[in-house]
Amino acid sequence: MKKLQVKWMLFLLPLGFWGCQDFLEDGSTTEGPITEEQVWSNDNYARGVLNNAYFHVAEGYNLDGNGAMLASVSDEAVNSNPNSAINIFNNNTWAPNRTFDDVYSAMYEGIRKVNLFIDKSPTSAIIPQNGLTFEQELDRLNGQAYFLRAYFYFELLKRYGGVPLITRPLDRFENLNLPRNSFEEIKNQIIADCDSAFKMLPTGMNDWPAGDRGRATGTSALGLKSRLLLYAASPLHNPSGDVIKWQAAADVAKQLIDLNKHSLQSTYTNIFNYGAAQYNSEVLFATQALNRNDIEMFHAPISYNGALGRTNPTQELVDAFDMSNGKPITDPTSGYNPANPYNNRDPRFAIVINHNARSFKSIPVETFVGGKDGLGRTVNATRTGYYMRKFLSEFAVWNQTNNTLARRPWVVIRYAEILLNYAEALNEAQGPVADVYAKLNMVRTRAGSNMVIPAGSITSKEAMRERIHKERQVELCFEGHRFFDVRRWKKGEEEFNSPVTGMRITVNNNGTLNYERFVVENRVFLPKHYLFPFSQTEINRTPALVQNPGWQ
Repeated sequence: MKKLQVKWMLFLLPLGFWGCQDFLEDGSTTEGPITEEQVWSNDNYARGVLNNAYFHVAEGYNLDGNGAMLASVSDEAVNSNPNSAINIFNNNTWAPNRTFDDVYSAMYEGIRKVNLFIDKSPTSAIIPQNGLTFEQELDRLNGQAYFLRAYFYFELLKRYGGVPLITRPLDRFENLNLPRNSFEEIKNQIIADCDSAFKMLPTGMNDWPAGDRGRATGTSALGLKSRLLLYAASPLHNPSGDVIKWQAAADVAKQLIDLNKHSLQSTYTNIFNYGAAQYNSEVLFATQALNRNDIEMFHAPISYNGALGRTNPTQELVDAFDMSNGKPITDPTSGYNPANPYNNRDPRFAIVINHNARSFKSIPVETFVGGKDGLGRTVNATRTGYYMRKFLSEFAVWNQTNNTLARRPWVVIRYAEILLNYAEALNEAQGPVADVYAKLNMVRTRAGSNMVIPAGSITSKEAMRERIHKERQVELCFEGHRFFDVRRWKKGEEEFNSPVTGMRITVNNNGTLNYERFVVENRVFLPKHYLFPFSQTEINRTPALVQNPGWQ
């Protein structure tokens, strides 16, 4: 009898964060290979195949085992560890035999699991729950599988472009040396899977039973489709500037908005720090919400219980934050004071960046030269004069005898992104019309801030484009968007091919401070960097794949 080439534990990891029951209700812990027939004739085993696929949805807090984030290979941040492998993106040592964030195998492993589930679940022994019929239960399960397959293919598409399209389980005796499908073919499959998921799944998070919240929803699928179509309409994949593609992206974002299933959190920090709350109204899809303190251990300033301070915001990101009156710091009427540069800034600034004198855990951060968190203080000290604050919990305790954990996920898709997707796509399709201002201002005026962009004040599509790009840079910072946004805008040579800077603060004898911008790190961006290379291992294994341009 055909055997599955895995042990049952690989498939059947319990997903308690969705409130599901443990898969082996009889308490059995027998290990060893089981037959395919046994998997699909057991409700718990069969569900375990799908549930296990969720573990391939990756988070972005720690990409190198030492706290590296994609922000540090964009103009958002610098990694405090100069020896981190993530720096290959910045110093032109990235190559097919030296890759990073290479998700190719992991995504195809996820695709294999959901393809298997879609194929086998209709004849499985799955038992309906919550009063559903077998067909309704199957829709809810397969809807998740279609969403996950769409997600896995999108993660491949945004990195590599076209990849082999596989929508069924492959037999080990088949020819697996498969050529790449085109960008359009993969895009169309993702759209089809998102559409299927939307039809099959509960529309919003609260439409799931309480114990299942956190699973994919119809709005998860629409959110992913919105992101996909935005990428497809952008200059990297739409060099002719076809406005029909931009309008299609705007239409899907508007469809999601009009469902009224999501809203912005009034407090920015509540998006990422759940506490005892369930998945909140701004979250469309997120990873498992773990009780953890590793985010703080990796990213808090160094004087706080031996944290590593890994992600150091750049001066370029700091300068992107407006003043609290909504004016950019370059506007002579904004009130910006270079001798007091952190005063009266966009309310999000102090929430996402630990700057000098900002209180964290009721203790002021000291990034001035000679300060406890300052430049050169230790090998882990900030390299820019700043530390990341976003995602960090004030309640977490680490490296102590008694530690405290705080419940956090990695938020994959959230409502603010959808509003910005809509504003960007609509502006590209129709120019700065009223709804572009409306959605942009919804994001900017969260929690009552006074940063409204007056209607009609930006008269050209080009000027509004720059405004929206800057808003994405600020609102979505450290979430992994900037790395890919700059690529899809085809602005890598402009934004990523120059030095990044920091702020050196020194204390005068009279206690006043001097602020001096300095170059932290030189960066290299070449045309081939718009797409990832396939690893040489994959090219050797499947020569029909064909390497991306410039990486041969």
